[in-house]
Amino acid sequence: MESMYKDLAQDVIVQYASLLNDWMPKDATIAIALEDTYIYYCPKIIDIHIEIGQTVSPHSIAQHVYERGSKIETHTISAFNQLPYFGVGYPITIQQKQGALIVILPPKPNHQENKIVKPIHFITGRLEDEWQPIPIEEVLFFESLNKKNWCYHQGSSYQTSLTMKELASRLPENFIRIHRSYIINIRNISKITRDFASNLVVIMKNDEQLPVSQSYVAELRKALEF
Repeated sequence: MESMYKDLAQDVIVQYASLLNDWMPKDATIAIALEDTYIYYCPKIIDIHIEIGQTVSPHSIAQHVYERGSKIETHTISAFNQLPYFGVGYPITIQQKQGALIVILPPKPNHQENKIVKPIHFITGRLEDEWQPIPIEEVLFFESLNKKNWCYHQGSSYQTSLTMKELASRLPENFIRIHRSYIINIRNISKITRDFASNLVVIMKNDEQLPVSQSYVAELRKALEF
């Protein structure tokens, strides 16, 4: 029986070789069902633990393909290990019988995560009831204080609507985080020294002294090569 399944599966692979070679990712798990039985299974990254000769379940991708008679795409959870995956099913014909070609892939990434992040060229800061666009290169540093974020420029502090996380991901390379509360423009550093406890302190060109937390020391040293 298993030999018969292998012969049938090989016929399908030959028939759909162009699809498998040109479209299918190399890490795709492939399953082939003939009517109510799986006749081929080749697991890769996502293993949904199908066995040759196993019966097609009522809620499987193959069964949905049979019911709709067309290609389907679905995000689902593996009943075996509860891992999410992305499945595609294609209706096929095997020796004039109804069949299904199943492709299993890792889940599609969230489009929000892949969204292109635009770099910041100007920051609009608020000072009382006025808003001022500030060229990003003129900013001394950003500070998170009392659940608000501040931009320091030419002796004034402006409130900004951007979070520290957003700033860290969108600022140019000459900005570096030195503390949970501070992101500085390294072009506006006056000097770097140590405090009484031998912790690094950055002194900005406006004479503001900013502490460097231990978790960011290595990153600062690497950026400034000292």
